[in-house]
Amino acid sequence: MDAANPSNGDEESIITPLLAPQKSLVNSSSQVALVGANICPIESLDYEIFDNDFFMQDWRSREDFQIFQYLVIKWLSCFLIGLIMGLVGFFNNLAVENIAGKKFVVTSNMMLEGRYWMAFLVFSVSNLLLTLFASVITALICPLAAGSGIPEVKAYLNGVDAPGILSPRTLLVKIIGSIAIVSSSMVVGKAGPMVHTGACVASLVGQGCFKVFGLTWRWLYHLKKDRDRRDLVTCGAAAGIAAAFRAPVGGVLFAFEEMASWWRSALLWRAFFTTAIVAVVLRSLIDVCLNGLCGLFGKGGLIIFDTYSDFPSYHLKDLPPVLALAFIGGILGSFYNFLLTKVLRVYNLIHEKGIVYKVLLACSVSIFTSCLLFGLPWFASCQPCPSSAREICPTIGRSGNFKKFQCSYGHYNDLASLIFNTNDDAIKNLFSKGTDSEFQFLSMLTFFVTCFSLSVLSYGTVAPVGLFVPVIVTGASYGRFVGMVVGPYTNLSHGFFAILGAASFLGGSMRTTVSLCVIMLELTNNLLLLPLVMLVLLISKTVADAFNCNIYNQIMKAKGFPYLECHVEPYMRQLTVASVLTSPLQLFRGIEKVRNVVNVLKWTSHHGFPIIDEPPFSEFPVLYGLILRAHLIVLLKKKAFLSVPTLGLERQDALKLLSADDFAMMGSGDVDRIEDIQLTDEEMEMFIDLHPFANTSPCTVLETMSLAKAFAIFRETGLRHMLVIPKVPGRSPVVGILTRHDFMPDYILSLHPLLEKSRWKRLRIKFHLKKKFF
Repeated sequence: MDAANPSNGDEESIITPLLAPQKSLVNSSSQVALVGANICPIESLDYEIFDNDFFMQDWRSREDFQIFQYLVIKWLSCFLIGLIMGLVGFFNNLAVENIAGKKFVVTSNMMLEGRYWMAFLVFSVSNLLLTLFASVITALICPLAAGSGIPEVKAYLNGVDAPGILSPRTLLVKIIGSIAIVSSSMVVGKAGPMVHTGACVASLVGQGCFKVFGLTWRWLYHLKKDRDRRDLVTCGAAAGIAAAFRAPVGGVLFAFEEMASWWRSALLWRAFFTTAIVAVVLRSLIDVCLNGLCGLFGKGGLIIFDTYSDFPSYHLKDLPPVLALAFIGGILGSFYNFLLTKVLRVYNLIHEKGIVYKVLLACSVSIFTSCLLFGLPWFASCQPCPSSAREICPTIGRSGNFKKFQCSYGHYNDLASLIFNTNDDAIKNLFSKGTDSEFQFLSMLTFFVTCFSLSVLSYGTVAPVGLFVPVIVTGASYGRFVGMVVGPYTNLSHGFFAILGAASFLGGSMRTTVSLCVIMLELTNNLLLLPLVMLVLLISKTVADAFNCNIYNQIMKAKGFPYLECHVEPYMRQLTVASVLTSPLQLFRGIEKVRNVVNVLKWTSHHGFPIIDEPPFSEFPVLYGLILRAHLIVLLKKKAFLSVPTLGLERQDALKLLSADDFAMMGSGDVDRIEDIQLTDEEMEMFIDLHPFANTSPCTVLETMSLAKAFAIFRETGLRHMLVIPKVPGRSPVVGILTRHDFMPDYILSLHPLLEKSRWKRLRIKFHLKKKFF
C-alpha cells in the first residue's frame, strides 16, 4: 500500500504510533481478475512532480541541447509508437482475414458439394483449435492479457499500477491471442486488445524497448518517470483505436474522453501526431494489398464502411422513430452491461478452480458458438435472388449478402449472410445500401438475439477479447430490425437505421459520446450522419445512465481497481480528512540512522514517509518534506552514508556517488527490493542525509478540511500521497497521510457505517424519482 505506517523514527520505537488509531482496520485493495488471475498487490503511480534539491540541480545543470534532446525524445517516442501500432494493426487484420477467410472458403466449398456434416466438422474443429490455442497461451503464459485490456489501461492512467499489465509478455500474448480468438468465429472484437497493445508498446518504448535488442538507450532515463510514461501510454491507447478502426481523430478523442484522467494541450498534440502516423502507415500498407499480395485481406476487415451515397434527406416525421430507437437502445445497452457483469461473476467462480477449468469453459463457449452459427441458418427460409442484385447471387466465396448455404441454385439464405460470416463482414452487410428487401424480420431478430447472447457469453473467456465490435454488430442488427419495422413510415433506409442502432447500443453500453460519434463518422466516411448520430448517442447515454455505469467502470470495480472517479460522493462532504486516518504514522528525521531506515523498509510495505527536522537543525519540530521508498532504496544501494549526523564536506562526498540515472524508473519487472541490499554492521550504524532527496513541497491539508475537497485536490493534481497537518500545532508537525485507498467508498463506509444507511436512503429516493420520470 501507499500509506505511511508506524513509528516516530526512533530506533527503539519503530512501531510506536504518534496518532493512536481509531480502528484496527486494514485499508487494502486487491486485483481479483475476472479471468482467474492470482491476487496481486496494487500500488499507485507517482504522477506528482517531485520537487527536491537534487533533481532541481540536475535540471539546472543541463545545457540547452540536452533540454532540446528531451523534447525530441518525446516526439520520437510518439513516432515509434505510431509506426509500430500501424504495423501491428495491419498485420492483425491481415492474419484474421486470411485465417477466418480460408476457413469460410473451405467450409462453403464443402457445402456446395453437399458434404454438410464434413463442413460442420471442419468449421467447428477449426474454431475449437483456435480457441484452445488462444486460451492456453493466455492461461499459462499471461492471464493478465485476458479480456479487452481497456479497464486495466484506464486504471493505469488514473494512477493504479497493477504489476504486469504492460509487460512484454502481456504484449506478446495480447497480439497472438487476439488474432486466434477473433479468427475462431466467436462474437468478440479486436479493438479493446488493440488499445491494450498500444499501451504495452508505449510503455516498452518509454523504457527503451527490449534489452535483447540493445535498445535500452541510456539517454532514455529522461522518460523513465511515471508522469512521462503516463503520457506515452495515453498516446498508445489512442493509437490502438486508430489502428483498429483506422479512425485517427476518433482515437484521440476516445483517449481523451474515456481513458485519460488528466489531459493537457501538449499531450493532445502528441496523441494526434501518433494517430496520424498510424493512419499513414495503414493507408500505405493497404495500398500495397490492392495488387492482390495480401491474400484475402481487403475483402473483409473492419477498416471502413462506405455509405456516403446512402443518405436520403430526412424530415421531421423521421425523428420519432429515431428517438424511439435511441431510447430503447439505451435500455438495451444498460441491460447488456447488467447481464455481462453477472456472467463475469459466474465465470470467475469457475476460473478459480484452475487453469483446466478456464480452458474448458472457453472451449465450451466455442463449441456452443459453432453449433449456433452453423445450425441456425438451417431454420431460415430460402429467398429467390433479386433481379436487381448488384452482386452475384448466390455469393461465391466468403463475402456478400447472398449466401447460398443449403439453398438451391438461384436462392440465398439471408440469415447465413449475417450469422455464418466474420463479424466485420456481417457489419458491412448490415450497413450496406440498397438492401432493404434482402433480409427478413425473423432472420434479423434471430441474428440480434444470437449476437446479444454470444457476446455476453464470450467476453469472460480466458483470451484477449474485446467488446467494441460485438456491441457494434449487436446494435447494428437491432437498428436494422427497427428500420424494417418502421420502414413504410420513414424515408431512412434500413442500412442507415443499422448505423444509428450501432450508435445507440455503443452509447448505452460504453457511455461515451463525442469519441464514438467521430469513430462512427470515420467508419462510414459520411459527415452527413453527424446530426442524427449525435442525437442518438446523447439520448441513449442519458437513458442508460439512469440504470448503471459504463461497462468498463463496472469491470474495473469487479476487478478491485481503486479507481478515482471524477465526481465526489455526497457523503464525503460530511466528513473531514481526520475521520479517515486510521493507520499509525511513520516519520523519518532529516538525518536518519541507516539501521532505522532498513528496519522500517523491511517491516512496512508503504511508499511515502514524511521527513521532519528537529533541534539542532531547527528550533522546533517542522515538516521538511516527503521521501519515497524507491529513493531510500537507491540511497541504501549506493551506500551514500555519513559517519556522523552533521552537514559538512562528508555530505558532498556522499552526493557525488549519485546521479539522476540512479533514480530513473526501472523497466517492467526490474524493481529493487530492500531484502536484496546487503549491509555490514558498521554501515548499519552510519547515517543518511535525506534532505537533498525529499520533496520539499508535498501537498498538505489541514485535518479539518472536508474529505470532498481533499478528494478533488488529490485527483485533479494526480497525487499519490497527501500529508495531513494538525489544526493546532502539537508535538508532531504531521498527523497522517492520505492515499488513494483512503478515498475509496467501500473503505470510507466501513469506517462510518451510518453513512451507508443515508446513502441507501438517497439511492431509494433517486430510484423512485427515475421511476416516476420514466
